[in-house]
Amino acid sequence: MKEKKRKEKKRKEKKRKEKKRKEKKRKERKERKERKKVKIIIFYIIFYGCLAGIFIGTIQAMLMTLSNYKPTYQDRVAPPVCWTKKSVPSPLLSSGLSHTPRSDKAEISYNTQDEDSFRLYVKAMRELLEPYKDDRQLDDSKYEDCGDAPARYIERGDLESEVGVRKACRFKIGWLGSCSGIEDPNFGFKDGKPCLIVKLNRIVNFRPRPPKSNSSLPAAAGGLLAQNVIPIYCSSKKEEDVDKIKEIKYFGLGQGYPLQYYPYYGKLLHPHYLQPLVGIQFTNITHDMELRVECKVYGENIDYSDKDRYQGRFDLKIMVKS
Repeated sequence: MKEKKRKEKKRKEKKRKEKKRKEKKRKERKERKERKKVKIIIFYIIFYGCLAGIFIGTIQAMLMTLSNYKPTYQDRVAPPVCWTKKSVPSPLLSSGLSHTPRSDKAEISYNTQDEDSFRLYVKAMRELLEPYKDDRQLDDSKYEDCGDAPARYIERGDLESEVGVRKACRFKIGWLGSCSGIEDPNFGFKDGKPCLIVKLNRIVNFRPRPPKSNSSLPAAAGGLLAQNVIPIYCSSKKEEDVDKIKEIKYFGLGQGYPLQYYPYYGKLLHPHYLQPLVGIQFTNITHDMELRVECKVYGENIDYSDKDRYQGRFDLKIMVKS
Protein backbone atom coordinates (compact mmCIF):
# COMPACT_ATOMS: atom_id res chain seq x y z
CA MET A 1 0.00 0.00 0.00
CA LYS A 2 2.80 2.36 0.91
CA GLU A 3 4.57 1.47 -2.29
CA LYS A 4 1.52 2.27 -4.26
CA LYS A 5 1.08 5.67 -2.58
CA ARG A 6 4.73 6.47 -3.16
CA LYS A 7 4.42 5.69 -6.87
CA GLU A 8 1.26 7.74 -7.10
CA LYS A 9 3.03 10.62 -5.41
CA LYS A 10 5.98 10.38 -7.79
CA ARG A 11 3.62 10.28 -10.75
CA LYS A 12 1.81 13.40 -9.59
CA GLU A 13 5.11 15.14 -8.89
CA LYS A 14 6.35 14.24 -12.33
CA LYS A 15 3.12 15.45 -13.90
CA ARG A 16 3.34 18.73 -11.97
CA LYS A 17 6.93 19.27 -13.08
CA GLU A 18 5.97 18.49 -16.66
CA LYS A 19 3.16 20.98 -16.45
CA LYS A 20 5.50 23.65 -15.06
CA ARG A 21 8.00 22.92 -17.81
CA LYS A 22 5.35 23.28 -20.50
CA GLU A 23 4.04 26.45 -18.90
CA LYS A 24 7.57 27.84 -18.81
CA LYS A 25 8.11 27.02 -22.49
CA ARG A 26 4.77 28.57 -23.37
CA LYS A 27 5.73 31.78 -21.53
CA GLU A 28 9.11 31.81 -23.24
CA ARG A 29 7.49 31.40 -26.69
CA LYS A 30 5.05 34.17 -25.88
CA GLU A 31 7.85 36.46 -24.74
CA ARG A 32 9.86 35.69 -27.89
CA LYS A 33 6.86 36.51 -30.07
CA GLU A 34 6.30 39.78 -28.23
CA ARG A 35 9.98 40.72 -28.50
CA LYS A 36 9.87 39.84 -32.19
CA LYS A 37 6.81 42.04 -32.70
CA VAL A 38 8.49 44.92 -30.89
CA LYS A 39 11.62 44.51 -33.03
CA ILE A 40 9.53 44.48 -36.23
CA ILE A 41 7.61 47.58 -35.14
CA ILE A 42 10.84 49.40 -34.26
CA PHE A 43 12.35 48.37 -37.62
CA TYR A 44 9.43 49.73 -39.63
CA ILE A 45 9.29 52.91 -37.55
CA ILE A 46 12.96 53.54 -38.32
CA PHE A 47 12.56 52.44 -41.95
CA TYR A 48 9.58 54.66 -42.73
CA GLY A 49 11.04 57.46 -40.63
CA CYS A 50 14.14 57.39 -42.84
CA LEU A 51 11.98 57.36 -45.99
CA ALA A 52 9.96 60.31 -44.68
CA GLY A 53 13.18 62.15 -43.82
CA ILE A 54 14.59 61.55 -47.31
CA PHE A 55 11.31 62.70 -48.91
CA ILE A 56 11.06 65.84 -46.75
CA GLY A 57 14.73 66.60 -47.35
CA THR A 58 14.26 66.23 -51.12
CA ILE A 59 11.21 68.50 -51.12
CA GLN A 60 13.02 71.10 -49.00
CA ALA A 61 16.03 71.01 -51.31
CA MET A 62 13.76 71.46 -54.33
CA LEU A 63 11.87 74.33 -52.69
CA MET A 64 15.16 76.10 -52.02
CA THR A 65 15.73 76.25 -55.79
CA LEU A 66 12.30 77.77 -56.53
CA SER A 67 11.39 81.43 -56.54
CA ASN A 68 8.31 82.66 -54.70
CA TYR A 69 7.66 85.14 -57.47
CA LYS A 70 8.54 83.55 -60.79
CA PRO A 71 7.64 80.07 -62.11
CA THR A 72 10.62 77.97 -63.14
CA TYR A 73 8.79 76.92 -66.30
CA GLN A 74 6.25 79.06 -68.13
CA ASP A 75 4.06 77.63 -70.87
CA ARG A 76 3.60 80.45 -73.36
CA VAL A 77 1.74 78.54 -76.06
CA ALA A 78 -1.11 76.64 -74.41
CA PRO A 79 -4.56 77.57 -75.72
CA PRO A 80 -6.98 79.26 -73.35
CA VAL A 81 -9.84 77.58 -71.53
CA CYS A 82 -12.94 77.21 -73.66
CA TRP A 83 -16.60 77.57 -72.83
CA THR A 84 -19.73 76.39 -74.55
CA LYS A 85 -22.90 78.28 -75.31
CA LYS A 86 -24.60 76.28 -72.57
CA SER A 87 -22.13 77.28 -69.90
CA VAL A 88 -20.92 80.45 -68.25
CA PRO A 89 -17.61 81.68 -69.74
CA SER A 90 -14.64 80.73 -67.59
CA PRO A 91 -11.48 82.82 -67.13
CA LEU A 92 -8.72 82.42 -69.67
CA LEU A 93 -6.05 80.98 -67.44
CA SER A 94 -3.37 79.75 -69.80
CA SER A 95 -0.84 81.79 -71.71
CA GLY A 96 -0.66 82.84 -75.35
CA LEU A 97 -2.73 85.21 -77.47
CA SER A 98 -6.38 84.98 -76.45
CA HIS A 99 -9.60 86.67 -77.41
CA THR A 100 -13.03 87.35 -75.96
CA PRO A 101 -15.65 86.17 -76.71
CA ARG A 102 -14.52 82.63 -77.36
CA SER A 103 -16.46 79.44 -77.98
CA ASP A 104 -15.44 75.80 -77.79
CA LYS A 105 -15.20 75.51 -81.59
CA ALA A 106 -13.30 78.78 -82.28
CA GLU A 107 -16.41 80.04 -83.98
CA ILE A 108 -18.58 83.12 -83.52
CA SER A 109 -21.96 82.62 -85.12
CA TYR A 110 -25.12 84.58 -84.37
CA ASN A 111 -28.19 86.26 -85.83
CA THR A 112 -28.54 90.03 -85.56
CA GLN A 113 -32.32 89.63 -85.23
CA ASP A 114 -32.04 87.21 -82.29
CA GLU A 115 -30.51 88.74 -79.16
CA ASP A 116 -30.36 85.35 -77.44
CA SER A 117 -27.90 84.16 -80.10
CA PHE A 118 -25.27 86.71 -79.02
CA ARG A 119 -26.26 87.22 -75.37
CA LEU A 120 -23.38 85.07 -74.03
CA TYR A 121 -20.90 86.88 -76.27
CA VAL A 122 -21.94 90.23 -74.82
CA LYS A 123 -21.87 88.81 -71.27
CA ALA A 124 -18.31 87.54 -71.76
CA MET A 125 -17.19 90.98 -72.98
CA ARG A 126 -18.76 92.75 -70.00
CA GLU A 127 -17.20 90.35 -67.50
CA LEU A 128 -13.77 90.82 -69.06
CA LEU A 129 -14.06 94.62 -68.89
CA GLU A 130 -15.44 94.80 -65.35
CA PRO A 131 -11.98 95.31 -63.69
CA TYR A 132 -11.16 97.97 -66.30
CA LYS A 133 -13.97 100.33 -65.33
CA ASP A 134 -12.68 103.74 -64.29
CA ASP A 135 -14.23 103.57 -60.82
CA ARG A 136 -12.29 100.36 -60.13
CA GLN A 137 -8.95 102.11 -60.69
CA LEU A 138 -9.27 105.12 -58.38
CA ASP A 139 -6.98 103.90 -55.56
CA ASP A 140 -3.64 105.72 -56.01
CA SER A 141 -1.92 103.22 -53.71
CA LYS A 142 -2.65 100.44 -56.22
CA TYR A 143 -2.76 102.20 -59.59
CA GLU A 144 -0.79 104.90 -61.37
CA ASP A 145 -1.07 106.78 -64.64
CA CYS A 146 1.47 105.57 -67.18
CA GLY A 147 0.73 107.99 -69.98
CA ASP A 148 -1.74 108.38 -72.83
CA ALA A 149 0.72 107.24 -75.49
CA PRO A 150 2.91 104.12 -75.85
CA ALA A 151 6.16 104.43 -73.90
CA ARG A 152 9.14 102.36 -72.80
CA TYR A 153 9.02 99.58 -70.21
CA ILE A 154 8.42 100.68 -66.63
CA GLU A 155 10.92 98.91 -64.41
CA ARG A 156 9.70 98.39 -60.85
CA GLY A 157 12.69 96.55 -59.40
CA ASP A 158 13.83 92.93 -59.44
CA LEU A 159 11.45 90.10 -58.59
CA GLU A 160 13.49 89.11 -55.53
CA SER A 161 14.00 92.67 -54.29
CA GLU A 162 12.42 94.14 -51.16
CA VAL A 163 10.30 96.67 -53.05
CA GLY A 164 7.13 94.73 -52.23
CA VAL A 165 3.81 95.05 -54.04
CA ARG A 166 4.07 97.06 -57.26
CA LYS A 167 1.56 99.54 -58.60
CA ALA A 168 -0.34 98.73 -61.79
CA CYS A 169 -0.77 101.01 -64.78
CA ARG A 170 -4.27 102.30 -65.27
CA PHE A 171 -5.97 101.27 -68.50
CA LYS A 172 -8.80 103.55 -69.61
CA ILE A 173 -11.73 101.59 -70.91
CA GLY A 174 -12.54 104.52 -73.23
CA TRP A 175 -9.43 103.67 -75.26
CA LEU A 176 -11.35 100.68 -76.64
CA GLY A 177 -13.69 103.02 -78.53
CA SER A 178 -16.61 101.20 -80.14
CA CYS A 179 -15.52 98.00 -78.38
CA SER A 180 -15.63 99.53 -74.89
CA GLY A 181 -19.33 98.93 -74.34
CA ILE A 182 -19.81 102.57 -73.28
CA GLU A 183 -21.61 103.85 -76.36
CA ASP A 184 -22.83 100.48 -77.60
CA PRO A 185 -23.66 98.00 -74.80
CA ASN A 186 -23.95 95.22 -77.40
CA PHE A 187 -20.37 95.70 -78.67
CA GLY A 188 -21.55 95.92 -82.28
CA PHE A 189 -23.14 92.47 -82.36
CA LYS A 190 -26.67 93.76 -82.83
CA ASP A 191 -25.60 95.97 -85.76
CA GLY A 192 -23.71 93.17 -87.47
CA LYS A 193 -20.36 94.79 -86.61
CA PRO A 194 -18.97 92.41 -83.96
CA CYS A 195 -16.08 93.28 -81.68
CA LEU A 196 -13.32 91.11 -80.28
CA ILE A 197 -11.13 92.03 -77.33
CA VAL A 198 -7.67 90.52 -77.61
CA LYS A 199 -4.93 90.29 -75.02
CA LEU A 200 -1.46 88.85 -74.54
CA ASN A 201 -1.79 86.63 -71.50
CA ARG A 202 0.31 87.24 -68.42
CA ILE A 203 3.88 85.97 -68.40
CA VAL A 204 5.99 86.83 -65.37
CA ASN A 205 8.95 89.13 -66.12
CA PHE A 206 8.35 88.91 -69.89
CA ARG A 207 9.28 91.93 -72.00
CA PRO A 208 7.84 91.69 -75.52
CA ARG A 209 10.06 93.45 -78.05
CA PRO A 210 8.54 95.35 -81.01
CA PRO A 211 9.60 94.34 -84.54
CA LYS A 212 12.81 96.01 -85.71
CA SER A 213 11.52 96.69 -89.22
CA ASN A 214 8.22 96.86 -91.04
CA SER A 215 9.21 94.06 -93.42
CA SER A 216 7.45 91.51 -91.21
CA LEU A 217 4.27 93.56 -90.95
CA PRO A 218 1.27 92.95 -93.23
CA ALA A 219 -0.03 95.40 -95.82
CA ALA A 220 -2.67 96.58 -93.34
CA ALA A 221 0.12 98.28 -91.38
CA GLY A 222 0.55 100.74 -94.23
CA GLY A 223 4.33 100.52 -94.00
CA LEU A 224 4.31 102.22 -90.58
CA LEU A 225 6.39 100.91 -87.70
CA ALA A 226 4.89 102.09 -84.42
CA GLN A 227 7.22 102.91 -81.55
CA ASN A 228 7.01 101.26 -78.12
CA VAL A 229 4.04 99.11 -79.03
CA ILE A 230 3.47 95.48 -80.03
CA PRO A 231 1.14 95.65 -83.06
CA ILE A 232 -1.65 93.21 -83.90
CA TYR A 233 -3.39 92.81 -87.25
CA CYS A 234 -6.20 90.60 -88.52
CA SER A 235 -6.84 89.41 -92.04
CA SER A 236 -8.76 86.83 -93.99
CA LYS A 237 -7.41 83.31 -93.66
CA LYS A 238 -8.47 82.56 -97.25
CA GLU A 239 -7.43 84.74 -100.15
CA GLU A 240 -10.83 84.46 -101.81
CA ASP A 241 -12.49 86.00 -98.73
CA VAL A 242 -10.36 89.16 -98.60
CA ASP A 243 -13.01 91.36 -100.21
CA LYS A 244 -15.71 89.92 -97.92
CA ILE A 245 -14.14 91.11 -94.65
CA LYS A 246 -13.20 94.60 -95.82
CA GLU A 247 -12.67 97.20 -93.08
CA ILE A 248 -11.26 96.21 -89.68
CA LYS A 249 -10.83 98.82 -86.94
CA TYR A 250 -8.40 98.59 -84.03
CA PHE A 251 -8.89 100.29 -80.68
CA GLY A 252 -6.62 100.61 -77.68
CA LEU A 253 -3.60 102.58 -76.53
CA GLY A 254 -1.50 102.77 -79.69
CA GLN A 255 -3.83 100.17 -81.26
CA GLY A 256 -1.57 97.50 -79.84
CA TYR A 257 0.16 96.47 -76.63
CA PRO A 258 2.20 99.40 -75.23
CA LEU A 259 5.47 98.53 -73.54
CA GLN A 260 4.87 100.51 -70.33
CA TYR A 261 2.52 97.73 -69.16
CA TYR A 262 5.45 95.31 -69.06
CA PRO A 263 6.97 93.48 -67.31
CA TYR A 264 4.35 91.74 -65.20
CA TYR A 265 5.62 90.80 -61.72
CA GLY A 266 3.21 87.99 -60.83
CA LYS A 267 0.18 87.66 -58.57
CA LEU A 268 2.10 88.25 -55.33
CA LEU A 269 3.89 91.42 -56.39
CA HIS A 270 1.44 92.71 -59.01
CA PRO A 271 -2.01 91.72 -57.68
CA HIS A 272 -3.85 94.61 -59.37
CA TYR A 273 -2.15 94.33 -62.75
CA LEU A 274 -4.31 95.11 -65.79
CA GLN A 275 -3.24 93.68 -69.12
CA PRO A 276 -3.43 96.10 -72.05
CA LEU A 277 -6.33 95.25 -74.34
CA VAL A 278 -6.95 95.71 -78.04
CA GLY A 279 -10.47 96.03 -79.41
CA ILE A 280 -10.96 94.72 -82.93
CA GLN A 281 -14.16 95.51 -84.80
CA PHE A 282 -15.27 94.09 -88.12
CA THR A 283 -17.26 97.06 -89.38
CA ASN A 284 -18.07 95.88 -92.89
CA ILE A 285 -18.09 92.11 -92.83
CA THR A 286 -20.20 90.18 -95.34
CA HIS A 287 -23.29 88.65 -93.73
CA ASP A 288 -24.70 85.14 -94.14
CA MET A 289 -21.29 83.71 -95.02
CA GLU A 290 -18.84 81.74 -92.91
CA LEU A 291 -15.55 83.63 -92.97
CA ARG A 292 -12.27 82.57 -91.42
CA VAL A 293 -10.15 85.29 -89.83
CA GLU A 294 -6.59 85.15 -88.52
CA CYS A 295 -5.21 87.68 -86.03
CA LYS A 296 -1.50 87.87 -85.43
CA VAL A 297 0.67 89.82 -83.00
CA TYR A 298 4.09 90.98 -84.20
CA GLY A 299 7.21 91.15 -82.06
CA GLU A 300 10.90 90.35 -82.23
CA ASN A 301 10.66 87.72 -79.48
CA ILE A 302 7.20 86.40 -80.33
CA ASP A 303 7.33 83.19 -82.35
CA TYR A 304 4.69 81.18 -84.19
CA SER A 305 4.14 77.45 -84.43
CA ASP A 306 2.20 75.34 -86.92
CA LYS A 307 1.49 72.90 -84.08
CA ASP A 308 -0.13 75.53 -81.86
CA ARG A 309 -2.46 78.05 -83.41
CA TYR A 310 -2.48 80.19 -80.25
CA GLN A 311 1.26 80.86 -80.17
CA GLY A 312 1.35 84.52 -81.12
CA ARG A 313 -1.82 84.24 -83.18
CA PHE A 314 -5.27 82.75 -83.40
CA ASP A 315 -7.88 82.10 -86.05
CA LEU A 316 -11.63 81.79 -85.80
CA LYS A 317 -14.72 81.49 -87.93
CA ILE A 318 -17.20 84.35 -87.98
CA MET A 319 -20.71 84.09 -89.36
CA VAL A 320 -23.14 86.99 -89.02
CA LYS A 321 -26.69 86.12 -90.01
CA SER A 322 -29.16 88.85 -90.80
